[in-house]
Amino acid sequence: PPASQEPGARLYPLHALSVANIPNSRGRTSARSSTVPTPEGLQGRRCKLLEEDSPMVQAGKRQRQRYVTKVGKCQVNLGNIQDKKRFLSDIFTTIVDLKYRWFLFVFMMCYIITWVVFGFIYFLDAWVRGDIGHQGDPEWQACIENVDGFVSALLLSVESQRTIGYGTRMVTANCAEGVILLIAQSIVGSMIDAMMVGCMFVKISRPKKRAQTLIFSKNCVISCRDEKLCLMFRVGDLRESHMVDAKIRAKLIKSRQTAEGEFIPLEQSELNLGYDTGEDRLFLVEPQIICHVINRHSPFWDMSAESLRRDQFEIIIILEGIVEATGNHCLAAGMTCQARTSYTEDEILWGYRFEPCMSLEKGAFQVDYSRFEMTFEVQTPAASAKELHELKELEQQEHSTLSLYWDHLLQPCVLPGP
Repeated sequence: PPASQEPGARLYPLHALSVANIPNSRGRTSARSSTVPTPEGLQGRRCKLLEEDSPMVQAGKRQRQRYVTKVGKCQVNLGNIQDKKRFLSDIFTTIVDLKYRWFLFVFMMCYIITWVVFGFIYFLDAWVRGDIGHQGDPEWQACIENVDGFVSALLLSVESQRTIGYGTRMVTANCAEGVILLIAQSIVGSMIDAMMVGCMFVKISRPKKRAQTLIFSKNCVISCRDEKLCLMFRVGDLRESHMVDAKIRAKLIKSRQTAEGEFIPLEQSELNLGYDTGEDRLFLVEPQIICHVINRHSPFWDMSAESLRRDQFEIIIILEGIVEATGNHCLAAGMTCQARTSYTEDEILWGYRFEPCMSLEKGAFQVDYSRFEMTFEVQTPAASAKELHELKELEQQEHSTLSLYWDHLLQPCVLPGP
């Protein structure tokens, strides 16, 4: 790169731009990224992903492409799938995952196709045996009675599969193939009923809309709690029927380059929300503030207020539990519900804390959801958790050294003997 390049800027291959800094549907890209001129022959092969923003650029920063939207929808499109037969091997899940318009289309076509196929076979059998040409002949022993065309054969197929039985068209005992055909259609119809009714029941009983009443705070905050730097956000449940065995976890989505030069796009790392202490299991009756302690095991151990402004990452929050209204958890497994949201670096407030939204009124706790998003500024050091830890250790060492020196000065003088 030329000498005009900013010192400390990190360079990634060209494909890094397509992952870590994806343009949105209008063709706009993040204000943090800019191409770096390179020598001839290598131009366009490397791009700068991280650079220090000026205050004006930071204030007018454009929204970049998210990995997960605020409502929990994953912004990942699967393409160029060659082996499509894998979906047919799990046809039940494939049908259940279809959108309702396609699901209803498949539902109707399963019945219509079988009716038409068996109706055509009925018509072909009646035409080959001559039943169509001998309509009204009392001496003719017909295999399929009162079938004079394809439409009447189709009606016979519908009546047989749906067990309607008007009595005008029917299969007689004068031919074995007609009886076998009727048995086969009955078996196929029963299999279609079992599969499609099962898919319909599973699809309409899934509590996907339950996640809309699980809300997350719009922003994350970073402040000190119990003398530790913590990243916090708030979750709440709007329904009176609570989630059973609710669990919460968080993922950090961030692209990075290894020491060997390998670029890892959208690397996922876990954020500890109290897994070792059981704090990730929630009794979600009132809004709760979820806390991630920034310690030496946290990915934010080296992050300061200044580096937060220049970094690019996304935090995915996943809250899942059992819907209380779908079954007793002690007796049967109810329907599992999952709610998701995400926070980018722009939605993290350094030096803020959530306002309380609960009060005690008339012998019961009252939750004011109008204060759910409210935050207030608190005094928080702008240094990283690592720097604060090192500073605290240095102060302890100085205090220990000073105490030893002071104790040495206060020792009584030993006077020599006479």
